[in-house]
Amino acid sequence: MFTAWRTVGLLSVQELRRLQFARLRRFLEEQVYPFSAFYRRLFDSHRLRPQHIQSLDDLRRIPFTQKSDFLPSDVNPEGYRSFVLQPSPENIRRHWPRSRQLPLLLRSWLFGKEGVRARLREEYQPIFMTATTGRSAEPVTFLYSKHDLGRLEVAGERLLEIFGVRFDDRVVNLFPYAPHLAFWQSVMAGFSKGVLVLSTGGGKVMGTPGNIRSILRMKPSLLLGVPGYVYHLLRTAYEEGHDFSFVKRVVLGAEKVTPGMKEKMVELLTRMGAEDVCILGTYGFTEARMAWGECVTDWRVSSGYHTYPDLEIFEVIDPGTGEPVGEGEGGEIVYTCLDSRASCVLRYRTGDQVKGGLRTGPCPHCGLTVPRLSSDITRISNVKELNTTKIRGTLVNLNVFSEILSEEKEIDEWQVEIHKRNNDPYELDELVLNISVRDGMRTEMVESQLRRRLQDATELTPNRINVLPLHDMLLKLGMETELKEKRILDLRPKN
Repeated sequence: MFTAWRTVGLLSVQELRRLQFARLRRFLEEQVYPFSAFYRRLFDSHRLRPQHIQSLDDLRRIPFTQKSDFLPSDVNPEGYRSFVLQPSPENIRRHWPRSRQLPLLLRSWLFGKEGVRARLREEYQPIFMTATTGRSAEPVTFLYSKHDLGRLEVAGERLLEIFGVRFDDRVVNLFPYAPHLAFWQSVMAGFSKGVLVLSTGGGKVMGTPGNIRSILRMKPSLLLGVPGYVYHLLRTAYEEGHDFSFVKRVVLGAEKVTPGMKEKMVELLTRMGAEDVCILGTYGFTEARMAWGECVTDWRVSSGYHTYPDLEIFEVIDPGTGEPVGEGEGGEIVYTCLDSRASCVLRYRTGDQVKGGLRTGPCPHCGLTVPRLSSDITRISNVKELNTTKIRGTLVNLNVFSEILSEEKEIDEWQVEIHKRNNDPYELDELVLNISVRDGMRTEMVESQLRRRLQDATELTPNRINVLPLHDMLLKLGMETELKEKRILDLRPKN
């Protein structure tokens, strides 16, 4: 059902493009147009048919899908349900080639109509779900059939191969237990690869002391988790004097991984006896229902996220014009699935901005020839309009705050809050920075240094910096109670 990874991973650029086009045409003709209410309506409204897609370059003829399309509206009252493939006997007869219909006819002769229905349920019926976190918008559900769970296993096995995981390795999964992609991708990776994985549920389930005890008993070579929580756990383990010399790799997901964060983790693990530790990032989003990873390199170097060209097509576009950009150029990431059932998307605009874009050709580190996304990716949800003067609003990229604050060795934890002065919706915006400072650091010096660095990088300085005890900061962040720690909060009242 799925192509072997070593076969896909070593194809030439031309061979990969031919494979992608063949799968795209088949997917549009036999799955998307016949069975997706949303895309059939979209194609018909633009007088577009699958046969009009004559090359990969023709993919741009398909209109983009936006986040807003998943929410119920007058045009699309079913919301996310309209993206779920729903085959009917009529559409199967009308759109499937004879070669696809014959196995169903044979099954009907052998097992009757119920046998056919059981076969279609196995491939198409939703049996599992994950959801967006809803941090900046209404949460949206994405559904999986048994076929899609197979895709999740394939992606998980490929991830572990990219990370260099062997069958005798042990893994501790620290992602929070929830209907969230990162947790389940990690679980399915272990199932598919046949590797022993302990999924602790993160800080919400076992707490940091319980997680540390489990790690010390199991002695895993690989840790998986959200960057902020993994750093918190490592810092706690170091302060308690534990030996983590068995850790060889740390894989991080669900948030951007900055070079400064990688360096701080390497420093902690080295102090706990680990040698030649590899810190690797992953990239994934709920709408794709899988994740991609960096291959093994020195922590100072990123290989980029290795994609699966037999299962999807990535584009990088100019967010203003919607036109594709050249290889290695930055822009917005657009995703098209090639082998989905249940929920599926075409040309989905992620809103994620990537510097360094998409590159093809052999990876200089592992030799795989699959397209690689630069790891310098930021979520557009953290770009806010701030009215700090009475003249006009200014767009501020708060991701820059994250990069600077994550690499500051004098800071243990941090949080950015946006308020309205006097809590008045018509007043000016205020930027408040909450930090906890490492023991022995002079708070006045740290504050002065932070103001200077933030001013240089963003031309903006916080209205106020609150220095809090580490315990209070961990509570504010929801370090052991939230799916993701609350780093950037927009607390402005709505008009």
